Formats: sequence, C-alpha cells, structure tokens
Amino acid sequence: MDPSKKKQYLADSPPSVVPLAIKPHFEALAHTEQLYSHYISRACFAGTRVVLRQVSPESEPIYDFILSLHKQCNGDYSKLKSETGLDDEDMNHWLNYAAQLLGNAGNYKSFGDSKFIPRLAPEKLAALGKVSGASKHYELCKDAFYETKVEDLMHLGYPPQHLTTYYPDSPGITKEEIAAVADFVKENGNLLPENTRLKKLPSGDFELLIASADTDPADSERDVPETSFTLDTEPVKGKKISLKYGDHAKEMEKIAAFLTEAKKHSANQYQADMHSEYIKSFKTGSMTAHVQSQRHWIKDKGPDVESNIGFIETYRDPHGIRGEWEGFVSMVNKERTKAFAHLVAEAPKNIKKLPWPVEFEKSFVAPDFTALEVLTFAGSGIPAGINIPNYDSVRQDPEGGFKNVSLSNVLSAKPPNEKIPFIKDEDMELYKKYADAAFEVQVGLHELLGHGCGKILQETEPGKFNFDHKNPPISPITQKPITSYYKPGETWGSVFGGMGPSYEECRAECVAMALCPDYGILQIFGFGNGEEDLHGEAGNVLYAAYLSMARAGVAALQFYNVEAKKWGQAHMQARHAILKVFLSEPEFCKLEYTKDDLSDLTIKLDRTKIATHGRPAVEKFLQKLQVYKATADLKAGKELYEGITSVDEWFATKVRPAVLAAAPPRKVFVQANTFIEGDKVVLKEYPATPEGLIQSYADRDYI
Repeated sequence: MDPSKKKQYLADSPPSVVPLAIKPHFEALAHTEQLYSHYISRACFAGTRVVLRQVSPESEPIYDFILSLHKQCNGDYSKLKSETGLDDEDMNHWLNYAAQLLGNAGNYKSFGDSKFIPRLAPEKLAALGKVSGASKHYELCKDAFYETKVEDLMHLGYPPQHLTTYYPDSPGITKEEIAAVADFVKENGNLLPENTRLKKLPSGDFELLIASADTDPADSERDVPETSFTLDTEPVKGKKISLKYGDHAKEMEKIAAFLTEAKKHSANQYQADMHSEYIKSFKTGSMTAHVQSQRHWIKDKGPDVESNIGFIETYRDPHGIRGEWEGFVSMVNKERTKAFAHLVAEAPKNIKKLPWPVEFEKSFVAPDFTALEVLTFAGSGIPAGINIPNYDSVRQDPEGGFKNVSLSNVLSAKPPNEKIPFIKDEDMELYKKYADAAFEVQVGLHELLGHGCGKILQETEPGKFNFDHKNPPISPITQKPITSYYKPGETWGSVFGGMGPSYEECRAECVAMALCPDYGILQIFGFGNGEEDLHGEAGNVLYAAYLSMARAGVAALQFYNVEAKKWGQAHMQARHAILKVFLSEPEFCKLEYTKDDLSDLTIKLDRTKIATHGRPAVEKFLQKLQVYKATADLKAGKELYEGITSVDEWFATKVRPAVLAAAPPRKVFVQANTFIEGDKVVLKEYPATPEGLIQSYADRDYI
C-alpha cells in the first residue's frame, strides 16, 4: 500500500483515552439498586465476544492476544519490554493499538468502519507473539494485523468487495442473495433478523444462524416451529434455508444467567417482566420475546437505574437489518432530566412547527426522556444519545412508544487540549464556551422530536390502513394525493434497507436544526428568556449549534472512502448532507481558505441569516426526507439522499486530505467495574491510560 494512503489507517498515537466518570452516582444508589446494576453490567460485557465476532474474523483472537500478554506480564509493561527487546516507542505503539482495539471492540473503527493497524513494526509484533501463553492467540491472527492486499477490505461493507462477518464463511454470497433472503425473512412475519447472521453453504443453500443459548429450543419457544424452508424467488429460487440455533451460545448462556440474577433485584413488576422476556430471548433466540421485553421497558417510567440490552443498532450490517450486540446500565441524573421533562411536555406543540401537514404526523406518545450517567456501555462504541426501541411495531403503537436518553457523562467526557479544526479564530472562544450546551440541545431535539416524530403511512393488514385510503393525504412536495405507502409486512427498515439508518439520522438531525432556532425551545434548556436575542446567551448557543453541524459536515469526509465511493459512518454521512444544505445558501454559509492545500480551511457562517436562509433551507430538505419516508418512496428518497451525499472531486481530492491531516483521535472510554465483596458492591475505577483500559478488561474475567 502506498505510504501516504497507509498513514490514514495507522492506529491513533496516542488514542484519546477518557474516563467514564460514575463514582458519586453509583454510590448514591441503594444496595439493591447496586446489585441490580452490577448484574446487568456483567450481562452487557458478557456479550463482548459477540461484538468482536461481528466486526472481523481476527478481532476475537487479537483481543485474546492483548489480554494474554497483559496477564503474562501482570500489567508490568517494562518487564514485557525487556523480555521482548522492544524499546519505549515500540511498547507505546503496542499499548496505543491495544487500547484502540478494546475501545472499539474490534480492529475496525466503530465510528467510520475502517480498519486501523499497528504502528509497531511487524518484527516487533512478532517478538510479542513469541511470549509464552500469548503465542497461540498470535498464531491465529498474525496475518491480519496489518493492511489487506485489497484496500477495499480495509472497510466494512457488502462482500466480496468489502469485509463483513454478518455473512460468515460465505465467500460466494452476493448482494442479491442477501436481499432475497431478507425479503423471505420479512415476509415470514414472526421471523426478525436482528439476532441473526446468514451463511451460504457450498451447495448454494443457506443457514440463518440465530443467537441463542439453546441449540435446539422447544417448538413452543421458537418464533416459527419450522426449521427448514424452500426459497421461491430469484436468484435463490429452489434453494433451502435452514434455521440454525446456538449462534454465540456460550455468551448467550452467560448473559441469561446474569440477567436471572438481576431480575431478583428488580424495582417493580415491569422490570421483572422485562428480564423474563430478555432471558427467554437470549436462551431460545426468540425475537418476539425481545420485542415484548421492550413493551415492558417502555412502561417502566423514570427508574433510578436505567438499562437496555440486545442486538439493537443495524448500522454495521451492510444490508442494514442485523443488529450489533450492545447493552448499557446507568443512573438517572435527576437535575438534567427536569429540562427534558419540560421538552417532552412541550413536544406536541413543537412538532406542529415542522414542515409537513398533520396527516404526515402520528399521535405523539410522550416518551420517557432522561439524562443518564453511564456505568457500563458495552458494544463497539458509546453514543451521546439513544432513541429506542427500533421496532416499528412498538414505536408506532399508541400503547407502546419509545424512550429517549441523553448520556451525560459521555457528553461531558473531554480529553485535555482537544483540537478543534475548521473554526475561525474569531469564533473559537464562543465555540469552546457554548459547543457542549449546543450539543446537548441538539441531542435532545434529535432523539426526542427527531426520531420521535413523523408518521409511517401503511396498510397495517390487508384492507386496513392507518390513513384515509379513499382520500389520501396531499403531498406538500407535489401538491397531489400520495400514491405509495407501506404494504402489509413492510417496515421502514425493510423498504429503505442499508440506506435507511443514515437517512433516518439525517432526518433527526434536520429536525434538531429546524427547531433549535426557536427561542422558546432554547429557554427549556435553560438559555435565554424565550425572546429572540441573537447576540445573548440563547443566540450564542444557537450559533454554536449551526457552527457545530457545519464543522461535523466537513469533518465527515474522514469517514468517506474515495475509491469505493462509500460512506463508512451513518451519522457523518447525514451531517455532510446538512453541510451541503447550508452551502446551498452561499450568503449564509461558505468554506474559506487561502492555502492551496486547504490547511487553513474554516467555516464562514453568518449568524444573522440563520432564521432567513439556514433554517428555511433545512426545512425544505427535511420536508422531502419526511414525505419520502412516510410514503415508502424509496426511489425519490434514494435520489435525494444519494444525490446530496455524493462527494464531488473538490471535496474528495482537496477538502478530504485537509480533513485527514487535521483529524483529532476519537475518544475511547475507560469504564469502571463492579465486584461483590462480602455484602457490599464495590466500584473500581481505572486510570485514563491505555494500561488502565487494558486492566479494566483484564478484570472482566467472565468475558
């Protein structure tokens, strides 16, 4: 690989290791709440190997190699250095790589989906590979640490061009076959794909691998009693598909066991019922049970300890339907939650300000909206906010709904002396002062109103519609009655497929950008008095929010693969789209530079034109996103979204290199562990260093 190209794949040196501070919040819990948190934390982390397997074939043996080296030297890396002949720089390179791998639960970035490789020379890595007790793990992955022969395999995506383990041991599987099997699963109403992987056999038949502790669950416990089907659509017509239970069986068994203990310390019946369904789901592979767990979870309003667990987000499956393992447990920050409660109360009024008619909006079900302090977030990365469950059957149900959470100690975790590229010197002081506040407003609006608004127009069952089918709604785009909608069995995810997650993130981000110029909303978050004041505190937060989005849209190019013309991160693709919307109003937003290499690139944004140019441009774009989503109009949605997120030559060859040169390392979090000592639950925190991060995983000996 060309050295200048290889540079972008090197592990961060050093990575930005930050602590997930939790001690005062955990210690404020009652003893039974601490026990409840302890067992859920263990259930979450017990799925770590599942995530590693979902990232790449080599991630799990590399993980074992990292921890076996740590064990052999008992965390004394100076001893390991002298044993292996490495110098200080070599050992730092190894520790930095190890920390990044643990922080991403794999050797592909959780944010960007591109491989990162050690800066350590291969012969130095081989010296580590000879260490007794670690060598067996090294032998399993020694050829996979560094760059691949074909650069496309440095990025996750559809096989065979890109790498994915959602379709394991299936070298000949095609995108069309994956789509045909996905259609079969969709049509078989009781089968859901989130906890599955798909394998193509040499015969051309398929196995649907279902995550479960039981390898042969009883018929009565399965979502479908049959285990084999004949496929009837091209290109898989006549081929068989078998349901194979027991994927990740060892991990699912541990997870179910920890949740069985957690259930004993439930605060109420909703929590107990939720855990019963979780346990059933992870034991038997039933996704129906997982959907049911979320119905109980929704009803558990405002608990002191909040958690969720399962195969949740589908961003990393190239087809956008299979979920990555994640789980979290957290304590409620009651002070910050008060502002969110006010936002929830005002939501129906504020949703009416969005740019579509009432026929395109569902009845608002007030969700639980809380600010959380995270004890554990197990998975490939930690988001700033979450809006779940993702199941439309729960979200769109008046008896169901969703919950929003903002992760306060994730938002506030900051590395010292963080670089902030693309902001003008005259804006830097304001940006540093108000960016966190702006981001909290953005996350709140994105999660609650963004993901929480907008109706899906559908034929819920043959002949039954959730809209007036005889007098269909008038599209605000065409001014004509709509002609498309979701048919029975279709969901938003099944129709929009792999493009769906990023498209939805863009829609939610646009809702935040459309509503944050509302001074009444800014007042809810504690900024200003509700009156327009462009140069007061509320105006500063608003300006920082728009600047932050524009900056993210520029920085997004780090996550774009020029050769493959492919985005590697759903949220960043969405933010780049919004930057393009801003730039479509050149009086409002432009990119400025004086140097040929764009190394002094900055964003020029006119705060006096947010209301007159920026917001209207966002609203026009948002209206299209919503109407195409609501009406299952994949053709128009694809044209719109792929069009605006396509990267032209100037952005690809001029702006992107400047972005890569300026990119700060992404944060990786050191998380605490809990242990039961006698009749106490003890919290152990770790230094915010690569060694501290490795030790935190070494102490999780149940993984």
